Amino acid sequence: MRCRHCDTELTLPLIDLGSSPPSNAYLTEGTLHKLEKWYPLRVLVCEQCWLVQTEDFAQADELFDENYAYFSSFSTSWLEHAEQYVENMHERFSLNESSHVVEVAANDGYLLQYVRGRNIPCTGIEPTISTATVACEKGIPIIKEFFSVILAQKLVKQNKQADLTIANNVLAHVPNINDFTSGFSILLKPNGVATFEFPHLLKLINGNQFDTIYHEHFSYLSLIAVEAIFKKNGLQVFDVEEHKTHGGSLRIFAQRSDTGMYKITERVVELRKHEMEAGINSVNFYKNFQVNVNRIKNDLLSFLIKAKKDEKKVIAYGAAAKGNTLLNYSGIRPDLLECVIDINPAKQGKYMPGSRIPILSIEYLKKNTPDYILILPWNLANEVYKQNYELIKSGVEFVTAIPNLNKIKAIE
Repeated sequence: MRCRHCDTELTLPLIDLGSSPPSNAYLTEGTLHKLEKWYPLRVLVCEQCWLVQTEDFAQADELFDENYAYFSSFSTSWLEHAEQYVENMHERFSLNESSHVVEVAANDGYLLQYVRGRNIPCTGIEPTISTATVACEKGIPIIKEFFSVILAQKLVKQNKQADLTIANNVLAHVPNINDFTSGFSILLKPNGVATFEFPHLLKLINGNQFDTIYHEHFSYLSLIAVEAIFKKNGLQVFDVEEHKTHGGSLRIFAQRSDTGMYKITERVVELRKHEMEAGINSVNFYKNFQVNVNRIKNDLLSFLIKAKKDEKKVIAYGAAAKGNTLLNYSGIRPDLLECVIDINPAKQGKYMPGSRIPILSIEYLKKNTPDYILILPWNLANEVYKQNYELIKSGVEFVTAIPNLNKIKAIE
């Protein structure tokens, strides 16, 4: 395989997670008895531009189809994050009724609803029909296509250039990262701003967050790699913020290289220095990740096997894509984990891909109190604790597996 950014041949491995089906390919009663498509799940590192990337096997249109089941609005903490973002951008860049905001990967309108609420004209781009339909029902104009240079040029011809473009947790999801990034330099007005949020590779490695790796994520990103990609495609990073979302994320601020007016902040300089000191642009930084991941897998299996021997009931909470990576690499099946609870109706009544563990509504917990609840979306653990405080008071122990096996008996 060659680097999807700089075309260098890739030889440095980060991790091999065996094989699994796509993490959002949830099974129904009808598909439960049919064959699933499984793909190798291996990640390589480019020693030229330091872009970390999943080896190519699955295609984007297979992963983001009309039944895509991830709806952003089911996380209250993520909605709060989105609303705060809109408030900050409104103030920082003086957005008003004459501005135009474009969000790529608008999902179910979780963010643009707050833009629209401030009477700022906006457009969402969202190729998955399931989520785009919900966004349209909120009154948000949606273009149901994948973003690209061609689409950006089409919007410019329609006089829909953007003062602000938003791309949250999508930069990692695109196979042609050069075409995708170049589209923003075309779509932006001369002094427009583009923001991108994505999980920080440094946090992923240091926090053993291997469950963030799945086929939908074609890339795993650092500031160093993003700066190289942007420079080639007409964008310049001028500011960066670190956020706690998704286990540690970066929010990158970029402008057109040819017309941008913003000075590069000290935060960019400091973070770039921090990454280099950590060794993110060196081979040794990536060497022990597989060993750490295997320890997590073994610890979780030991816990579940002991619970079964002790006749303790264990269920999971949150049918997240990252949970499917954890379950499938660990080889966990319904004999060790009875079910997964999820508040999203689009997932309830279905089955986790690969492990085929049933997904049930929260009503199940009212009649079936477990001894342990394994939180699969560990990045939302505090939100889950608050939603289930009565269970904690009754003695149910909450467990997370990443970065280490951890049991929570009470809210701190």
